[in-house]
Amino acid sequence: MALRLCVLGSSSAGNCTYVGSETTGLLVDAGLSGRETVRRLGEIGVAVESIRAICLTHEHTDHTSGLGALHKGGRVELYANSGTIEGLQARGASEALAWKVFSNGSPFQVGDLTIEPFSVPHDAYDPVGFIIGCEGRRVGVVTDMGMVTGLIRERLRHCVAVVVEANHDERLLKDADRPWRLKQRIAGRQGHLSNANAAELIAEIAGETLAVAYLAHLSQDCNRPDIALKAVETALQQRGISRVSVRLAPPDRVSELWVG
Repeated sequence: MALRLCVLGSSSAGNCTYVGSETTGLLVDAGLSGRETVRRLGEIGVAVESIRAICLTHEHTDHTSGLGALHKGGRVELYANSGTIEGLQARGASEALAWKVFSNGSPFQVGDLTIEPFSVPHDAYDPVGFIIGCEGRRVGVVTDMGMVTGLIRERLRHCVAVVVEANHDERLLKDADRPWRLKQRIAGRQGHLSNANAAELIAEIAGETLAVAYLAHLSQDCNRPDIALKAVETALQQRGISRVSVRLAPPDRVSELWVG
């Protein structure tokens, strides 16, 4: 059974990724408005009524702002760990939402999709990435992480497709007109991943199964699409890997739909 993957949008203004089988659809995060999420799903031929669940990576607004509109009284199930729910409650953003609570490292089922949450380093209450599988095929989504850990590498191995953060170019970040404290946060171990680190990660996990890698959460003023693509493609070429398609996850429109 084929899996379908499309990043509906990825930036500091909003993050949302669609993953679906032939019978089950879900969203990883809901950082776009409800109306815009519905519109972008329609662009790839997916009806919002087919979305069974929203799985949250963490509580930051650019990943959660569309929750209320998409939840619609419980029709779409909401999955998060207790730390993320606590983070939402701390800013009064989870009232009247019915949660299904997962534990990091413990898989759960949504229709015919198996979701495996795993811990990642980011400055949130308890952030996670997800492996989403169906009949032995696995997709990995990790959009916010300050550094690559052994756990992240291990979970992303054997995926057929991944969505990985490539937030900034180190030189552009250094030269950016931003406060020093913000630069330190972005470059820190709980901040965001650089192009170089994303490239190294993708090259390391590009075993026999990986077909496509999406580069997500690109900074508008500390990165450029051509620089991010070149970093990853060069790392793959240096390892003699030519079969992996490297694609961008744009901030303001849907990415190319992958089916595999």
